[in-house]
Amino acid sequence: MKVLKVPARTIAVFVLPCLLLYVCLVFVPILVSFGTSLLNWDGITTAKFTGLSNFRDMFWNDPVFWPSVRRTLLYAVASMLEIPLCLFFAILLSRYLKKGNTLASIYFTPVILSVVIIGQLWKTIYNPTSMGGMLNGVLIALGLDSWTHNWLTEPKIAMFSLYFVSLWQYFGYHLLIQYTGVQNIPDEIYEAAKIDGAEGFKADRYITMPLIVPIFKISIVLAFIGSLQAFDLVMVMTAGGPAHATDVISTHMYNSSFLSLKYGYGSAIATFLVLLCLVCTAIINSIFNKLEKKYS
Repeated sequence: MKVLKVPARTIAVFVLPCLLLYVCLVFVPILVSFGTSLLNWDGITTAKFTGLSNFRDMFWNDPVFWPSVRRTLLYAVASMLEIPLCLFFAILLSRYLKKGNTLASIYFTPVILSVVIIGQLWKTIYNPTSMGGMLNGVLIALGLDSWTHNWLTEPKIAMFSLYFVSLWQYFGYHLLIQYTGVQNIPDEIYEAAKIDGAEGFKADRYITMPLIVPIFKISIVLAFIGSLQAFDLVMVMTAGGPAHATDVISTHMYNSSFLSLKYGYGSAIATFLVLLCLVCTAIINSIFNKLEKKYS
């Protein structure tokens, strides 16, 4: 087999345009946002340099910021809880259905729908009984009247209602990832294990779980970091209300920047979100690197 040797300069010529585009679309906006976070600016009048005062106000003087961080982290943790369940379903589909990929594709349907459609659909489901809300209607029909709520307007349960919608929407996404990973494990390994007496869930424990770790890591990272950046679903369903009860970091950033016209302060929140994503990604990668070394 002949290996084509390409000079490093040639590789650099082809990589450079994409690298420049990536830097301009990713790193430059981050640097610009950090620069703006050092300003007192409403986006219209002349900006005034204030140093780290926006960060000081964000950490110590903003009553909405830390609750929004807590909700965002809970959102991210909740998004990861369904991934073991997705792996369990992926194993069942792979083992007991000949055309499991068809069912996995059906589960994927909510992912390809617009977030606006998802939000409006579930707002209708969560509506009060007087407005024809399906969920409350079903509970009343089952004699569970005490379980009915104003799901999106009660501060204590509104955020949990959003968590459920997000889990429902992305269940098929992570199921398809896990199913693909399970399908890529060679059958010969299971056949050899069966000879040694390992089959069924015992084989899954000692074969599937160790080999699926890299794929599991992908789902965890995508779910966690994607939830940290949650914005569209929250804006469509509650817009951060009632009384900031469903505000997450992104919605708080949006409200500060575009509704309160505090562009410098909104950029400070955006900078914090970028750093939070980087730190969380590094922690997740460190944990899974140890797991991969353990099972390699």
